[in-house]
Amino acid sequence: MQIPQGKKIYFSSDNHLGAPTHAESLPREKIFVKWLDSIKHDAEVIFLLGDLFDFWFEYKTVVPKGFVRTLGKLAELRDSGIQIHFFVGNHDLWMHDYFEKELNIPVYHKPKEFVFNNKHFLIGHGDGLGPGDKGYKRMKKVFTNPFSKWLFRWLHPDLGVRLAQHLSVKNKLISGDEDKEFLGEDKEWLAQYSKRKLESKHYDYFIFGHRHLPMEINVGENSTYFNLGDWINYYSYGVFDGEKFELHNFNTSKK
Repeated sequence: MQIPQGKKIYFSSDNHLGAPTHAESLPREKIFVKWLDSIKHDAEVIFLLGDLFDFWFEYKTVVPKGFVRTLGKLAELRDSGIQIHFFVGNHDLWMHDYFEKELNIPVYHKPKEFVFNNKHFLIGHGDGLGPGDKGYKRMKKVFTNPFSKWLFRWLHPDLGVRLAQHLSVKNKLISGDEDKEFLGEDKEWLAQYSKRKLESKHYDYFIFGHRHLPMEINVGENSTYFNLGDWINYYSYGVFDGEKFELHNFNTSKK
């Protein structure tokens, strides 16, 4: 895909709306909606790289209540013709087809390659990739098991959502609170994953979330791994203008 002159691609990740409570996350949601408003004039594509919600589970006829400002704004942008892509994270991995049917936003459960202006991107949330993260990898196998999802679906939503929200905030394996410090370029496991991928194919950019830390690491000749950070501490996002990719921080005073 060629990006039209004057247009850009935007990337964001890890909003964790609803955490630690709906009331406490509401100011952050309003800032995120302001950001979406601020980019709609030149956004050609928007990538949301997971953990938009701190918990999300789709029953056949029920989704968690709340987040109407975000959902409404995404619907507005999508209806205006802006492409939006969503990658599930470890907090919203139980997303099914609600976004696709209601908002016309495709949902991806694994990293996916895109080519923009002849630049090759590998894009995903980042959970469970590369070495390490073993505790979460085991937990993810349980959470994504069809039988586990079937059992959870039988819980009444009032009970199921409350239980899941409690675990999401309290369990460090799920919340990701266990490794929010920079590990060093040689120990960042998403950087290591990127280097391994380069052994079989060239990518110009690896774009991930999950780590909650904005970072830029050269992983090969003309190849860079970026982590988008989050919308909790950094209000950070990525921009590709057709030639180069950069990380930016949204000015929260605009709220």
